[in-house]
Amino acid sequence: MDLNSDLGESFGIWELGDDEAMLDVVSSANVACGFHAGDPRTLLTTCEQAVERGVVIGAQVGYRDLGGFGRRFIDYESADLVADLIYQLGALDGLARAAGDGVKYVKPHGALYNTIVHHELQAAAVVEAVRRYDPDLPVLGLPGSAFLRLAADAGLTCVREAFADRGYRPDGSLVPRRDVGALLQDPDEVAARMVRLATEGQLVAIDGTVIDVAADSICVHGDSPGAVAMAHAVHDALAKAEVEITAFVGPGA
Repeated sequence: MDLNSDLGESFGIWELGDDEAMLDVVSSANVACGFHAGDPRTLLTTCEQAVERGVVIGAQVGYRDLGGFGRRFIDYESADLVADLIYQLGALDGLARAAGDGVKYVKPHGALYNTIVHHELQAAAVVEAVRRYDPDLPVLGLPGSAFLRLAADAGLTCVREAFADRGYRPDGSLVPRRDVGALLQDPDEVAARMVRLATEGQLVAIDGTVIDVAADSICVHGDSPGAVAMAHAVHDALAKAEVEITAFVGPGA
């Protein structure tokens, strides 16, 4: 099982999360690309720290929305969204190469991630951007999403993702952040949920329904309360359950 986290989201004097501590735990790093968060120096430093630890670098592309942290829907024209995403991929890949590796996968961020679960046009735009930049890059997404379906149809490698610290609806979608139950904060509870996910392929939804969730990677958000402690709890619980933690693609591959 891969363990990933959203990193590189500080901006200037504003520090968000503890990237160095998270990089000691995760196997893959979803590094911001400057559109929803992250300034060039922060992104380069994060890439350098990932390379030092052998953590795989992924591009976390998102809406052009610094003020809203990429968590507000934007009704893009497809051509604009494709161009914005290619721009972000190229920028982070350049920084990652300067750090000694390169971008090895793509994960949409925030509102874009949630939008392309059902929004066919934007999902197709993300697929097109990745295909045009590098069709060998795997993509992370929510199981059952329009995004992963279209990505598979286009021949992209699809990686199914689950979220350690997020609540789920009975249909397998995430509870919106504004709703009660969206964020889980008890490390022991979260760790137990992730062991069940990894060993049985199941999670308990917000209404108590047991749902089937197939996942190749688990995300612990770097900006969540107690994120580092939660990541350690998940890591240690998986290891105790004899679930090997390994990236789905190797650094330098």
